[in-house]
Amino acid sequence: MYSSLLGLFGISFLAATLFPVQSELGLSGLIYLETAPIALLVATASLGNTFGSVVNWGLGRGAVSFSDAKWFPIKPDKLERATAWYRRYGRWSLLMSWAPIIGDPLTLAAGVLKEKFWVFLALVAIAKTGRYILVALLALKLF
Repeated sequence: MYSSLLGLFGISFLAATLFPVQSELGLSGLIYLETAPIALLVATASLGNTFGSVVNWGLGRGAVSFSDAKWFPIKPDKLERATAWYRRYGRWSLLMSWAPIIGDPLTLAAGVLKEKFWVFLALVAIAKTGRYILVALLALKLF
């Protein structure tokens, strides 16, 4: 059970840090295999994904100084688009941090615009946990 949880945490963490990983498939698979209680699986995926977003926020805090570097995971145009979105809708846009394509750049933009860490953490945790609860409910219906 512990290796399943560790793997789910890792996949969820990577999925939030711009790597092309599908943590929803991992969560669904572990629900199907009944490797652990569903609440524990959802909590593990949520924690991993939220911590991955914290890494993005931290990168965003220093993005101005290295956003043109080749290794930087987000292209300047995507970062600018996310920053514009964040400026327009404010911190509440972090409730969309669960969404594909825009979610990860939003968490970076929050760092760039120096959103307070505890506000960032609360809003992102709500968004990420809500998504995984929905994934778990859908997985239960399918299986």
